[in-house]
Order: sequence, then C-alpha cells, then structure tokens
Amino acid sequence: MKTAVSEVETFHGIEHPEVQVEPFRAMLEKHGLSLVRNRTTTLQVNVGLLCNQACKHCHLEAGPDRTELMDKRVMDEVVSYADRGHFEVIDITGGAPELHPHLMPFLEAVAPLCDRLMVRSNLSAMEEVGPQRFIKVFREYRVVVVASLPSINPRQTESQRGTGVFEKSMRALRRLNEAGYGMEGTGLELDLVSNPTGAFFPPSQAQAEKRFRDQLQKKWSIRFNRLYIFANVPLGRFREWLRVSGNLESYLDRLAKGFNPCALNGVMCRTLVSVRWDGNLYDCDFNLAKKLPMGKQKTHVSAMDGPPEPGSPIAVGDHCYTCMAGPGFT
Repeated sequence: MKTAVSEVETFHGIEHPEVQVEPFRAMLEKHGLSLVRNRTTTLQVNVGLLCNQACKHCHLEAGPDRTELMDKRVMDEVVSYADRGHFEVIDITGGAPELHPHLMPFLEAVAPLCDRLMVRSNLSAMEEVGPQRFIKVFREYRVVVVASLPSINPRQTESQRGTGVFEKSMRALRRLNEAGYGMEGTGLELDLVSNPTGAFFPPSQAQAEKRFRDQLQKKWSIRFNRLYIFANVPLGRFREWLRVSGNLESYLDRLAKGFNPCALNGVMCRTLVSVRWDGNLYDCDFNLAKKLPMGKQKTHVSAMDGPPEPGSPIAVGDHCYTCMAGPGFT
C-alpha cells in the first residue's frame, strides 16, 4: 500500500511513529467523493466516560477510574439545543449512561423532544445499579435499549469485558424481556450490538443475527428485535492493543483495502451530531474520541441555533476507513 506522511501517536507518554496509510481524504478524492453533511436528524449525547467496565475494544477508553461526566448545566444546555434542533432521534451514550447521577431527569426532559429516544447500555451497569428502576423509566418513555453484547460465547465476551460480565448481561436481558422489551406486539425495542473480540472483521450481519437469535432463545430464552454487528474502530484501547500485538498495520491496511465508495451515503456522521460531556460538538463519537471537533472548529452546544447545515464539511482521519469498509458502519 502507498504510504503518506502522518501524525505521531503517544501511548503512556512514549511516542511511536504512526502507521502510515493513504490519507482517508485522499482516498475520497481518488474516487471523486466528498464527505459533507446531509440533513442532521440525530443528536447523540455522550454523558461521560465513567463505566463499570474497561473493555479492551473501547475507542473512548471509558472505565471505573474516569471522572469525565456531563454536569447539570451542560445537560440543561443540551435539552435546550434538542428543543431548538427538532431532532428525530436522541441517542444517549457513554461510558455507561446508567452510572450518570442525572440520567433519569435528563430522559424525562428530552423524551418529549424527539420521535425516538435511545440509550446505549452495556447491560452489566444496569444490572449492578438497580435494573428495575431503570427498566421502569425506560418503559415509561418508550426508550429504545441498544445493548452491547460482543459475543454469545461467554469466554469471548469475558475476554473482552471481564469475568462475570456475561452472566450479568444475560440477567439484564431476561429482565428486559420480562418487562416486554424485545417481545412481539409490545413496541418496546431491544437491539443488540456486537463487535469482534480481536483483530478480525465481523461476519455477515444477517448470518450473525440468525445465530444470535437462535442461540439466545435456545440456551437462555432471550429475545431481541435486531442485531447490529460492527468492526472495531482503531482508536483508544483497541488501537493500542493492535499496536502492542503487532496487528495495527495489517488491520489499517485491511480497512483501507476494503474501502467501499457505495457506503458513503449511509455513514452516520452525515446525519448525526455528537455532544461531548463538556458540551462541545463533534461529527461522531469516533471523532470525539480522536478529539477532532465538528468541522475542525471548536463549537459549544449553547452556540448552535439548530442542527449543522447540510453541506457542512466533516472532519476525517484514518479511523474513518472503518465506516466505509465493506458494507459500512451506520
């Protein structure tokens, strides 16, 4: 693969020359493409990096020792922005959102302001801090629960997330099913998200969903609505693991060689704006992790009159290859 001048990474205070791949923007230009915003319909809110887990694949390096949390003032500013922006979807993520002390009133405030309210859960956090009260509120506001489950193999899940996590996840899923989530006719949506547990690309989503559905129902009597399966983004802990294990160059090379021009229309950054815990805006959660502000210009949520304008430029880096490899990342 052709190489290009690139930045220097720093891990644990030690500089390492960045693996060189053809710049993502150059790849777009080679195919006659430009990555700009469409109509922004989704407001994603990252409420902080506090998490009960320290997953090996986490692009944000969230964990129990992280102190970054969205304070009440910024939450109020996000609510005001949601009201001004008339977003169709509000997507709440972290860290583990369930660990945020103000999550409940925040859900109450934003629920009337969108058609679809989503909370991303690692399942074990909800199970540890009081699942029944969360499920009650989720039901009340018809929250779509997007639950992360790396694998239906207990050993693979726990190699990524820690001992005991798989059983906690199963208990949380059973509780959600008992409350009607994932069950036909209830309208309570339970979706699963799976990521590979190593330097691998994911299998076919249709095949994986069938396997998850069959095995979860057969072994644990668990049901869900749909499965989303994504490649891991080479940022944060996963990028360092790739580097230490000697897989970074080959992983980036596979991503770049898998570039699919047809995936451009579906990438999430074209219709999403992400708010960090401090109120600053990013084109997506991956750019947030990379500290690439929206349109390469630092902008606070309080300064926005509405959604970003269609046609606005989107900041990119080599991690963007993940979203345009194969079928893409929506």
